[in-house]
Amino acid sequence: MTIEPQFFEARDGVRLAWREIGEGRPLILLHGLFSSGEVNWIKFGTSARIAAEGYRVIMPDLRVHGSSDAPHEEEYYPPDVLVRDLEDLVAHFALTDFDLGGFSLGARTSVRAVVAGMKPHRLILGGMGLAGLAGWQRRGQFFKRAIAEYETAKRGDDTWLSIQFMKTMKVDRIAAGHLLDSFTDTPPEALAALTMPVLVVCGEQDQDNGSAPDLVAALADARLATIPGTHMSSVTQPELGEAMAAFLTA
Repeated sequence: MTIEPQFFEARDGVRLAWREIGEGRPLILLHGLFSSGEVNWIKFGTSARIAAEGYRVIMPDLRVHGSSDAPHEEEYYPPDVLVRDLEDLVAHFALTDFDLGGFSLGARTSVRAVVAGMKPHRLILGGMGLAGLAGWQRRGQFFKRAIAEYETAKRGDDTWLSIQFMKTMKVDRIAAGHLLDSFTDTPPEALAALTMPVLVVCGEQDQDNGSAPDLVAALADARLATIPGTHMSSVTQPELGEAMAAFLTA
């Protein structure tokens, strides 16, 4: 399935893309680092599965990703810029009652948005554990190293697969470096802001962002769905859409 992007302007004038499928209750889904709405949610049928339950699934491309702009100037990457972009998307659609979800970077952006005051009715955190929220700096250093080793990494190096994905997705390395600097940690005590029902869905071999059960234990109203796969492969599994659809319609 191919869905053509539509565009809006963020508050700083950067052009951002989104795709959508379905009609009904709005659900915003945020993709992972170096991915896109199309690859994360459309390509493997996740968004279609959720839309079949009566949802309007809105899938933005984060800045520097997919069809969205990737400016090189540092001024376009203040702390938590992706949260501002999400706020601008919600304002663009004038949404007041909606659900929110994300995978990996999309999950941590969703958490940051709730901590900043956004109030989705339900929240989905994919590919995320407690350490991925509280200890972003360690994970961020890995991706900075991937950018630095873009031309030199060899098969078998720990950055190899991430670099191949970056090449496939044609990631702008200058813009990506600035974006990585905009990410901030979420200390465990800040998770008290997550009072809504939360689904934590994670691959059984995925420890990239720490322990998903530890994240569930830190939240007021959370449940865990374990699906097949690693961090990279779990988004390709039909079980991801099934778990999300079951949570949203429970």
